[in-house]
Amino acid sequence: MKALIGLLLLVFGHGVSSVLHSLQYFLTSSSGLTTFPEFVAVGMMDGVQFGYYDSNTQEIVLKQAWTEQFYRDHPGELEMITERALGNQQGIKADILYLKKLFNQTGGIHIYQFMYGCEWDDEDDSTDGYRQYGYDGEDFMSLDLKTLTWVAAVPQAVSDTQRWNEDKARLQYQKYFYNKECVGGLKKYLSYGKSTLQRTERPRVSLLQRSPSSPVVCHATGFYPDRVVVFWRRDGQELHEQVDPGEVLPNHDGTFQVSVDLNLTAVPQEDWGRYECVVQLKGIEDISTPLDPALIRTNWEVQSGLTIPIIIGFVVLLLAAAAAAVGVFVYQKRNGSDTSSENTEGQNPAPEARPLITVSTLPLYNTYSESYVYSYICLQSTLSQR
Repeated sequence: MKALIGLLLLVFGHGVSSVLHSLQYFLTSSSGLTTFPEFVAVGMMDGVQFGYYDSNTQEIVLKQAWTEQFYRDHPGELEMITERALGNQQGIKADILYLKKLFNQTGGIHIYQFMYGCEWDDEDDSTDGYRQYGYDGEDFMSLDLKTLTWVAAVPQAVSDTQRWNEDKARLQYQKYFYNKECVGGLKKYLSYGKSTLQRTERPRVSLLQRSPSSPVVCHATGFYPDRVVVFWRRDGQELHEQVDPGEVLPNHDGTFQVSVDLNLTAVPQEDWGRYECVVQLKGIEDISTPLDPALIRTNWEVQSGLTIPIIIGFVVLLLAAAAAAVGVFVYQKRNGSDTSSENTEGQNPAPEARPLITVSTLPLYNTYSESYVYSYICLQSTLSQR
């Protein structure tokens, strides 16, 4: 699944000449949780969430105006996919019981994840698809569409992959589904969401530095789509050393951001003029920002000129943080989230406390590991006693 992360964010070279559109579905089933739906499904088009379903409401919630228009123009289809989601809910609930037996587990908290989707390149018309499973934060098995084989990620999945690989008719159907049916649905959604999904928003670029010894960060934000290229150059040549690129992450308004660090520890400041940060996005001219100390925004030079408003603002932030901590404590007490004696039946007590399970440990969602589905896969407090 980590390989898939790179694939979903892939840009073919610095020319950014084509756009790789994606349609994805994320399904999550849980066992042993009382404050989280047993089943959640999310649909994503080009990284934008367009639909949501969970086992509590058992209804499809449309998240975009263009999806509402699509289903108005296709009567009966919303009811059909709602029934399909309900079927997936029941099927995946049975799957998690099977996996618990397969891993010789009785009680406790367990998470089962399933992701599938397809991609279409709007320039060369090439397509691809993927279908992957994860259990308790680890890869379980996946379909290699190019070789039409199921691949086991753990020993417990070997027998299943062997049995599924013998079903040649099913494998051929998978190939047809992802390259034809799924891509067909992707193109329909793309036509309805064209004004949103095929727009271009120019990034805002800033140079940031925490302290004189910290790396200089080239931060691009507010851009759309997410397939951007950001890199550092020295004397016109792209740098592959001294740099630490980050992941493209979503903003709350549907745009994206990314940062690339440049380590200048061994570079004298008189040589900084040889460096520049370049941002490339299809549909706009390259944005080049020279490494000029006057352009770098810092938070360490203000110490000598600290003003009363800044001090007051800092105190307010501290008070807000304290209030938030108290609020979390009260919420946990009211909702009985102290699970020291909960969800432990049939399990031996752990010899030592485990770290909290965060979104980044859930491989199916690593691609978007600070947004999207993360708003409802916030399991840190619930799983803290796992």
